[in-house]
Amino acid sequence: MSTDFDSLNRTFGCGGQVVFKAGPGGLAVAEVNNAHGSAVIALQGAHVMTWAPRNEAPVIWLSKAAKFSPGKSIRGGVPVCWPWFGPHATESVFPGHGFARTVMWDVIEAQAMADGGTRLSFRIRQDDAIRAQWPHASEAMNIVTVGKTLELELVTRNTGATAITVGDAFHTYFEVSDIRHCRIDGLEGCPYLDKVDGGKRKQQTGPVTIGTEVDRIYLDSTAETATGASLHRGPRLDPIADILIDDPGLKRRIRIAKRGSRSSVVWNPWADKAAKMGDFGANGYLNMVCVESSNAADDVVTIPAGGEHRLWVRYSVEPRG
Repeated sequence: MSTDFDSLNRTFGCGGQVVFKAGPGGLAVAEVNNAHGSAVIALQGAHVMTWAPRNEAPVIWLSKAAKFSPGKSIRGGVPVCWPWFGPHATESVFPGHGFARTVMWDVIEAQAMADGGTRLSFRIRQDDAIRAQWPHASEAMNIVTVGKTLELELVTRNTGATAITVGDAFHTYFEVSDIRHCRIDGLEGCPYLDKVDGGKRKQQTGPVTIGTEVDRIYLDSTAETATGASLHRGPRLDPIADILIDDPGLKRRIRIAKRGSRSSVVWNPWADKAAKMGDFGANGYLNMVCVESSNAADDVVTIPAGGEHRLWVRYSVEPRG
């Protein structure tokens, strides 16, 4: 399906802050440049491919060997997982992590912010193929704000007459100098499901460090939903602090703040699995880590008829003290 770039640029160009064009592999993208930073967003999946604050190293990792093709997920960036996380509960032929990251989204709004940032809103484009996989009256929006920080908000609205249950995530790939020398703070004391060890339930002690394959779903990794209701079922009573990726090589910390997320996923495929995937590039796994703000496994979200759920994240960078 062709994209009318002239119309998009006339309607949503934000005084030159946003340019719509054909990107890698012919995918339609929005290039955002403003006083605070830059980003590239693919309209397929409303997928933030890159983001860097002005005069800073990239914060969002995109594989140098990423493949760009209609209907295929992109290795890196911020894939949107919706309306389920992981494999579908009953249909093994449905795509893992849902269909949102591989279908087209429509641009519905663009705004130049008073603080110099740029906000773009996308809505998933419904069609018969989507309705066959998700026969529920609902809509999904992704609101992306590019500035000194990167903010993302995934809004799920239940427009039907009965409750729906969704799993979702921002499957964000963060760029690091060498994951073997980094650590992730803020998940201390959280229970988690270790998918590398058959899904066994364990508890995090100290910061997360990575020197082998890691695939963990940290449950109850927040104290409140978007409505403020307590979620903790275990002994952890205090609200979780922001998650921090401490990177001595780049002399920075990436701060991850979130709301409306009950769980967090930490993932790095390590050498053997990355090689089998074929789109990580040589040693690409050493320069990335996924820290995903999610509602997954035990922590999916039920949305009543007429209700909505908002999954919000903010990524920022600060000097390493």
